Amino acid sequence: MTIRIVLSVEYDGSQFYGWQSQQQGRTVQREVEKALSQVANEPIQVTCAGRTDTGVHASGQVVHFDTEALRSDRSWILGANANLPSDISIHWAKPVEPTFHARFSAQSRSYRYIILNRSFRSAIYKHRASWHHRPLDEGLMAKAAKYFLGEHDFTSFRAIACQAKHAIRNIQSLEISRKGDFVVIDITANAFLHHMVRNIVGTLMVVGQEEQAPEWVAELISAKDRSLAAATAPSEGLYLVTVRYPEAFGIPESSLTDWFL
Repeated sequence: MTIRIVLSVEYDGSQFYGWQSQQQGRTVQREVEKALSQVANEPIQVTCAGRTDTGVHASGQVVHFDTEALRSDRSWILGANANLPSDISIHWAKPVEPTFHARFSAQSRSYRYIILNRSFRSAIYKHRASWHHRPLDEGLMAKAAKYFLGEHDFTSFRAIACQAKHAIRNIQSLEISRKGDFVVIDITANAFLHHMVRNIVGTLMVVGQEEQAPEWVAELISAKDRSLAAATAPSEGLYLVTVRYPEAFGIPESSLTDWFL
């Protein structure tokens, strides 16, 4: 009998070529599948809620896989973690009904982007936050953020290589806060385009350093032209934090307030 298992994965993406398995380069997916295959004693292939790029981190990535191996939840967690490298960790695991799909069942995804905003770079946070030496006005960034809310065509904020069929997405919340030298951007949407979060952050940073007014965001959205928006923000400041599903599946949620750095 085949069982579908869902689990949550945390990883430091600084030493990975992104999530998705590829012929060359170390990837999170490959490491997770190797570890789970050891526990199941059979080949395991996983499907994730959202692929992350090179250098991007996750505290609440969700994946599912099908297996005929009978293991307790505890065995999946302890066994996988025993076979994973130190920069990947499984938080929880549980069986789920076969209609569940880590990607297609998701109702929303939340990301956090962290900017170290001071004149000198950090050695400690080199791979944990992006560094921006010019002062950022988080108040102006918050005003600009309001224009992103709701359902829009985000063509101006998608990567040129994005393979999505359309650019319509619904941003449910976008909050800007400052904690000392750190500017924190929390964003939730039903789904995201390739590089969409980092392109939005890059645009907010241009507003924050007073090169453009907050209203510029509305112009960019209307233009539907990627070449008019700001440069893509660096990958090291980005974290996939939470994926939300219908309550019927009983999927635990990680909280945006559980951690900062």
